[in-house]
Amino acid sequence: MAKANPVEIQKHLKGMDYPASKQELVQHAQKQGADRKVLSLLEQLPDNEEFENPTDVNKAIGEIE
Repeated sequence: MAKANPVEIQKHLKGMDYPASKQELVQHAQKQGADRKVLSLLEQLPDNEEFENPTDVNKAIGEIE
């Protein structure tokens, strides 16, 4: 699967309130019209983690890919 651009991911998370869980990130991205590639990456984030800010999200996604 092609890597999603961190800028594109953050575009779909614009306005997100942090800290946020994986589920909150996925739901917010869906409401923002994220494509399947972005949603798929967000769904691979660890379930038991709270993301404090957009940098945490990008770092976690980088570890997936």
